[in-house]
Amino acid sequence: MKSTHKILIIPILILQLCCLSKVAAQSGIAKSKSDSKINVYTTAENTNLRLSLSNDLISTSPQTNSTVSITIDSKKTFQTLLGIGGAITDASAEVFAKLSPKKQQEFLTAYYDKSKGIGYSLARTNIHSCDFSSESYTYIQEGDKDLKTFNIDHDRKYRIPLIKKAIETAGGKLTLFVSPWSPPAFMKDNNDILHGGVLLPEFAQSWANYYAKFIKTYEKEGIPVWGLTIQNEPMASQRWESCIYTPEAEKDFLKNFLGPTLEKENLGSKKIIIWDHNRGDMLIERAKLVFSDPQVSKYAWGIGFHWYETWNGGTPKFESVAEVHKAFPNKNLIFTEGCIEKFDAAKFQFWGNAERYGLNMINDFNNGTVAWTDWNILLDQNGGPNHVGNFCFAPIHANTSKDELIYTPMYFYIGHLSKFIRPNAKRIEATLSDKSLLSTSFKNTDGKIVTVVMNASDKEVVYTIKKNTLTKTITIPAHAMQTLEY
Repeated sequence: MKSTHKILIIPILILQLCCLSKVAAQSGIAKSKSDSKINVYTTAENTNLRLSLSNDLISTSPQTNSTVSITIDSKKTFQTLLGIGGAITDASAEVFAKLSPKKQQEFLTAYYDKSKGIGYSLARTNIHSCDFSSESYTYIQEGDKDLKTFNIDHDRKYRIPLIKKAIETAGGKLTLFVSPWSPPAFMKDNNDILHGGVLLPEFAQSWANYYAKFIKTYEKEGIPVWGLTIQNEPMASQRWESCIYTPEAEKDFLKNFLGPTLEKENLGSKKIIIWDHNRGDMLIERAKLVFSDPQVSKYAWGIGFHWYETWNGGTPKFESVAEVHKAFPNKNLIFTEGCIEKFDAAKFQFWGNAERYGLNMINDFNNGTVAWTDWNILLDQNGGPNHVGNFCFAPIHANTSKDELIYTPMYFYIGHLSKFIRPNAKRIEATLSDKSLLSTSFKNTDGKIVTVVMNASDKEVVYTIKKNTLTKTITIPAHAMQTLEY
């Protein structure tokens, strides 16, 4: 299909001030006004379309035959969006620090500016080290159960400055939650911050105090903490920082130590997230165990999950998300981590990576998820740094030797949701007549409706969007994502 696409041009002044990349400038990331009742933004493989305004894909002929219809009912509403974003890890912050000031500003704008970038509104960060740190570390001297030596000087070098700049670029507000990968070695039965192990009972209170100390110390730095997860991947014994919690152990730690401690420290308003591991049967098991017990459930805001249940070749367990949402509609589901594993520099532009994001984000939201968090926001040209060699992909990579940013298709696919579906938007009913496309719809607080459509097939698809008197027929190219704003 040959057509001329209208690509938004960022004014020279803005380009100079924000140092946006050539990719971002050509991609049409900035919103534009249109006389049309509907604006269409498209990202498509084998084209120059990257979040590009592409209203010429709207048919002007009433004879155009569509094969799929999407019917919108904005009166039928579901969950409220908390936000969409990614993790600000040590690795991301260390790579960011190696960039020139010009590229640093470009990067911040690309992620956190809602007009010129994709408007991230959510962030996660690690409580002391994780695999995406250059080394293992904690905030205390080994053996200090009373936390007398607690300090976060390590984070002040790279991570705290980046978080502060992200908050500023996001307009002064960024919903941040924090996660530990492991207690200090002396608090565990294996005396090792790595390789799993379990929290020793005699250090449960000290470990609960550690969370409170971390949150208070970060907030003294001017970084508000919205919430926390109890443990990253509590059923995985990894070669990096990790700690095992059985369902009963996590429940007891929350009930007897973490929940009461946060209340005692005037941190009871912080949102506590259980599980923080994969979808599947264990997601349901954890939810039932905690949420069915009023004495524990009162401390738990919701349950977090990852997407790595597919590591052994299985399919994503979206039905588990739906089952938890149906069983506990008053609790919240939050996607806390996902990335493309097994870094390969030859696949920076591999389109299948982006489609994995689209598939997961759309299905997670359609099954009741209120927030979606990518893993590292930035990694280097080798998929790191990572102190155990667990190199992965990020939506944006930096070639630190050339002071260049590499925008992957994942960045644009995430942006089709994060830029247009804003915090406090309500998901609304969107009925697809055919499974050849994926779609989700939200209504923002300003009244605008956003419908996201993904075509993972090898052929373009003509579809019709219907809402009350509005009927538009639109073409979506092969292997493409579209956002409709109307």
